[in-house]
Amino acid sequence: MKEVVISTEAVNSFGTRVLTSGIELGQFHRNPVLLWMHLRGYQRSAGPIGRIENIRREGDKLIGTPVFDQEDPFAKQIESKWENGFLRMASAGLEVLEVSDDPSLVFEGQTRATVTRSKLIEVSIVDIGSNDEALQLYNAGKLLTLAAGEECPAIPMLKLNADPEQREGEDNNNPQIKNQMNKEFLTLLGLPETATEEQAVASLRLLKLKADQAETIQLAAVTTAVDNAIAEKRILAENRDHFIALGKSAGLENLTATLKLMQPQQKPTEVITLGKETAPGAGAQPKEYVKLSEVPEKELLTLRKDNPAKYAELFKAEYGVDCPELKD
Repeated sequence: MKEVVISTEAVNSFGTRVLTSGIELGQFHRNPVLLWMHLRGYQRSAGPIGRIENIRREGDKLIGTPVFDQEDPFAKQIESKWENGFLRMASAGLEVLEVSDDPSLVFEGQTRATVTRSKLIEVSIVDIGSNDEALQLYNAGKLLTLAAGEECPAIPMLKLNADPEQREGEDNNNPQIKNQMNKEFLTLLGLPETATEEQAVASLRLLKLKADQAETIQLAAVTTAVDNAIAEKRILAENRDHFIALGKSAGLENLTATLKLMQPQQKPTEVITLGKETAPGAGAQPKEYVKLSEVPEKELLTLRKDNPAKYAELFKAEYGVDCPELKD
């Protein structure tokens, strides 16, 4: 039969920890009940699924051996899963008798007072415990639900982050708390725990420098994208500040995508002709000509009148000399 670690003094997911030396076993020895998931009833019936034998303390561990009821079909199912390794966790049902917020008992990551005295009521096989040393705590026979941040008179929250004014008379220079904070800061900075204060400050300055440089590069890229859009006549110059602000808030990628959706503006004189092929919705674009001879005869007069610069350009391309001054 496989033994199981029922409890240790490690910090559990409730944010507290239980001193193994303070667990009273007298009542449990008289009734060493083994339950399933801390429930006194399952499958519409009530009763334990077995008992715990050879319960004992070894250092900070509370250890025992589950013995399953062979006359109970459900208990035998749990035993099969236990012996084959599909269930591997047990959890102690403890009644809290005394707690302490003594800083010397506080471990790293602990948020609630330490349970210094408790009474073992039952042991359960569980599928997923609160952590590797799964615990379910009771007070005056009632289950305590210790959700994160929830206040509980039986196991109060530790005042690790209270303001100094609110903790008047308490030790505000707890070295253990400071050491924990320093370790977290150094880890976030990518430094070893042995790093000096000067190294930490230098790392922070480097992070700020990189952040400032990234912001400068981002702003330069946004400004360039907006100025290019103005040059391409996608937006008006008077709206420059608006689009720069948009790029700073939405990001360069979103700004670029927005500007690409905006079609360049055209003057009426830049369009040589607007026939059926180039009418709105027709899908065709105005035809471009390289030489004057390519322009249809019926369009020459319109081109000469509405766009003399283009006419002169095509004339020179056709004949190799500048176009004579155009007169009406």
